[in-house]
Amino acid sequence: MRRSPTRMWPAPSSSRFSTIPRECASMANAVDLPRVGAVARFASAFAVPPDRAGGALTLVEMIPPGQINLRCDGHDPRAARAVGGVLQGLLPVNANTVQSAADVTVLWLGPDEWLILTAPGQEGAVMAQLREALTGLHAAVTDVTGNRALLRLSGPSARETLQKGCTLDLHPRGFRPGQCAQTVLARAGIILHQRDDAPTYDILPRRSFAEYVWLWLSDAMAEYNGRAISG
Repeated sequence: MRRSPTRMWPAPSSSRFSTIPRECASMANAVDLPRVGAVARFASAFAVPPDRAGGALTLVEMIPPGQINLRCDGHDPRAARAVGGVLQGLLPVNANTVQSAADVTVLWLGPDEWLILTAPGQEGAVMAQLREALTGLHAAVTDVTGNRALLRLSGPSARETLQKGCTLDLHPRGFRPGQCAQTVLARAGIILHQRDDAPTYDILPRRSFAEYVWLWLSDAMAEYNGRAISG
């Protein structure tokens, strides 16, 4: 039986290559793009203009705020002073509480964790100030702006609408303005913040679940003649 001669293959090239085309765009170009809400396509198709909402129960997606995750020891006087100097004295240390001033809102997520909401586009400046102020301390400041959408439910029966899919006790004796909680709404994880006695609630679902939560709320509020508002 004859064997074929061994075939010699060229040695693989040591130079690396990629099939991904090179781009000339910079990160600055991406940041400059207008922010689009996670449920924009549904809001534009089914929601009503604000001037037609009246004083009824309403649902609207807010312009996506800047979002910063802060981890540090809030009971460390040095950390508290550093953060307070940047956030106008804001750093809630009581469980499930919220503090706000001007264009900044700080939500307590845990003993050493907070979610900071800023005006759209301001998160970069706030992060830079926090990192400088916390230099040398055990802390972490992370941009999570694309993580969550912000939906606002307000008006009569807002509480009853939420209770259809949320097991958290929202009775005023247990959940009041200035409080927040990480909970579940219709099986979707959210952060819930009660803003006032209207009542008005800010609902922050993961961006990938925002459309589902918006559609669920739109259906749940129909019983109360609620209206989704186009932003």
